[in-house]
Amino acid sequence: MDDSRSHPFRHSHQDAKAAKRVPDTAQTRAPAYRLAFSDTDFMMREELRPVRLQLELLKPQMILDERGVNSTVVLMGSARIPEPGGEGKASALSSWYDEARKLARLITERSMRTYGREEVVVTGGGPGIMEAGNRGAHEAGGHSIGLNIVLPHEQAPNPYVTPDLCFNFHYFAIRKMHFLMRAKAICIFPGGFGTLDEMFESLTLIQTGRMRRIPFILFGRAFWEEVVNWQALANAGTISPEDLDLISFVDNAEEAIAIIDGWEYGCD
Repeated sequence: MDDSRSHPFRHSHQDAKAAKRVPDTAQTRAPAYRLAFSDTDFMMREELRPVRLQLELLKPQMILDERGVNSTVVLMGSARIPEPGGEGKASALSSWYDEARKLARLITERSMRTYGREEVVVTGGGPGIMEAGNRGAHEAGGHSIGLNIVLPHEQAPNPYVTPDLCFNFHYFAIRKMHFLMRAKAICIFPGGFGTLDEMFESLTLIQTGRMRRIPFILFGRAFWEEVVNWQALANAGTISPEDLDLISFVDNAEEAIAIIDGWEYGCD
């Protein structure tokens, strides 16, 4: 980006290029001589963690701002659920792949009326339900966001994420912040530990008033009521009975869209 008109000083890009053309001497080969911002070894030091956290927060935020993305619809769910006809134990849940794909397609068709600024689909960018979300948006002809995370086992972004809206994270905490920073609705499909982690963190933020209340939609009442005994939490007094009203259960995309459309968004 050329911001030469914003200030009279030499740009960092210029010095980064110039630093590569200096004479090769003992001094210029020493790590201490490297420009701090282009020194990867320095940036990976333990003491620089606060800087890395800030950079990981800023980079997606700045790119999404530049693209004019104002609001998102979050799709969460298992990476292990294949499309119908796939293999594996989770294939019994494959109907949710199709439902996530349909939801993303319908949401994106609406988003395109705002030139892709509102209700942009965002997923974790991986396989399974995440792939279904990005795939539905792609089939609608719109763009969608993928928030990948570096994992011990290799995981590439699914091929349906819009390339210049495909982000990669080191910190789970910052990634989860980006799921929620623009969220207009949260749609959660059956999933495992990762989905549960994302679900309960976002639900806790809403419950405690740390973020405004928005539609919090769980797909598949039978699945979620088997996994979590919600009523038992209220009966035990560990949550308030009214906390159960924060959650809506649906079985298809149309029901979810009806909840989003009927929602009165406040500033609480």
